[in-house]
Amino acid sequence: MEEYGILSLIPTLVVLVMAIITKRTIESLLAGALVGLLMFQPLNVITQGSDILLSVLGNDTVTWIILVCGLFGSLIALLVKTGGVLSFGDAVTRRIHTRRQSLLATWGLGLIIFVDDYLNALTISASMKKITDRFNISREKLAYIVDSTAAPICILVPFSTWAVFFAGLLEENNVAGNGMALYIQAIPFMFYAWIAAALVPLVALGIIPNLGPMRAAEARAEAGQPQPDGADDSALEIEDTGKKRPHLLNFLLPIVTLIFFTWYFEIDVLRGVMVALAVTLVLIAVQRLLSFNDTFDTALDGFKAMIMPLGTLVAGFVLKEVNDLLGLTNYVIESVQPLMTAGMLPAVVFVTMAFLAFATASFWGLFAVAMPIVLPLASSMDAHMPLVVGALISASAFGSHACFYGDSTVLSAQGAGCTPMAHALTQLPYILIAAAVATGFFIVVGNI
Repeated sequence: MEEYGILSLIPTLVVLVMAIITKRTIESLLAGALVGLLMFQPLNVITQGSDILLSVLGNDTVTWIILVCGLFGSLIALLVKTGGVLSFGDAVTRRIHTRRQSLLATWGLGLIIFVDDYLNALTISASMKKITDRFNISREKLAYIVDSTAAPICILVPFSTWAVFFAGLLEENNVAGNGMALYIQAIPFMFYAWIAAALVPLVALGIIPNLGPMRAAEARAEAGQPQPDGADDSALEIEDTGKKRPHLLNFLLPIVTLIFFTWYFEIDVLRGVMVALAVTLVLIAVQRLLSFNDTFDTALDGFKAMIMPLGTLVAGFVLKEVNDLLGLTNYVIESVQPLMTAGMLPAVVFVTMAFLAFATASFWGLFAVAMPIVLPLASSMDAHMPLVVGALISASAFGSHACFYGDSTVLSAQGAGCTPMAHALTQLPYILIAAAVATGFFIVVGNI
């Protein structure tokens, strides 16, 4: 792999600048990838680009994401079409009478559905937007609350998909003792996740005011337009036809099935959603809620509704591969190594890896590269290992939370019914507050 030094930052800068100017995500990612390919092999762009695209689409992780998100789209579309989501909305609305209650209920559901960030992002946003619309809450604020209880909460629970993955990485890197045991020891030091999740009720209660773009989004929603211009979630949109609602069980049984079987199949949300879809189809057939053709047309429409977010994720993986060709990760890590003293190591690790996770949209794979570098360094400096691990995993959560083309951000936006850029920009001030406070904690605790 050729090293390009500081020039390896150029594709990421192109993506950020173009995304802010155009508000278009996929085009910005592909433009950044193209710039990187021109830097790497200007006379071989087509061949190199096609090889990377085939590699990305042939990647098991990407295939898994496409299936999970597509089937989630189908499940949500069926729950919407049959009235299951409206039944849930009716049940919750009878107990929610204020704007604040609706926001806090959304946050509370995020704390309960902690098994997987995809499960959290899509299920809660799709089921709560009818309720938040009633109180003229912007879809951007709904997406922020959902996103803030996706990855940040998942890393704090030792039997989520994130915990299983990172505990396995720790085990592979020959840490002293059991990988899961070290992960659990690091949970109190995952400062970013704790702070990001704690900010949500403060925002919901109005203790922290609407900041920057969120203020404009909330003003638009209060004027009667919760959904921003340019957002389209028609396939997942709830239509109130006035007909009698199906029993609430039609919503709860598929969702409980989804959560239980995700856990049963060793935290595999793909298998969980497949079982939940099967249960939903049985409920539809037994109660004759939809015709055969309507059932599968709806499922297909739901799958198609996820094409745009999936396109964003694929483009993000392509950019990551290009950044790897340019040696971005190695350059950044080597640049900050002189700053790594035992006391400052956790803060430097958090800031550096958070930037890389944001720039590359790699929240798991990147850390498979970083851990073999960071953990031996921490050991040689006699740094507090659970604190360093907490900084690493906090950085991963920050990347997932902040990156506007990251999976959790894109799916939260899609489920809530706003664009990824609108969601990313409105939640950015709150993310930066959480990151700044977390950095301060890592500095203080690292030097104690």
